[in-house]
Amino acid sequence: MATQQETRQRLIKLDWKRWLNYQSIVKQIPFILFVALLAVIYIYNGHYANKTIRHINRTAKEVKELKYEYISLKGEVIFRSRQSEIVKAVEPLGLKELTSAPVVLKDSVLSN
Repeated sequence: MATQQETRQRLIKLDWKRWLNYQSIVKQIPFILFVALLAVIYIYNGHYANKTIRHINRTAKEVKELKYEYISLKGEVIFRSRQSEIVKAVEPLGLKELTSAPVVLKDSVLSN
């Protein structure tokens, strides 16, 4: 029994030695380069994802600020379009609010 275990251990050691010899390493170079290329692509993908996330967050902040600006401007427009505010705005121009109903003018040529 001891001899079979010793022979297995020797075969395992020889297998490792065979695997590590120069020719087998040279045969594995394309595979090693392929794995290295995959590692580089994986690293690039991680950096690209982080960059994209930062860009999305920056754009989301911009959208949020523009939304707040839109809401405040909309409120200001609604406030300024009230009748009392319009009267105050046109008062320096000499315009006054009508107190009587407007008069409708009819053309005598069109009515015939």
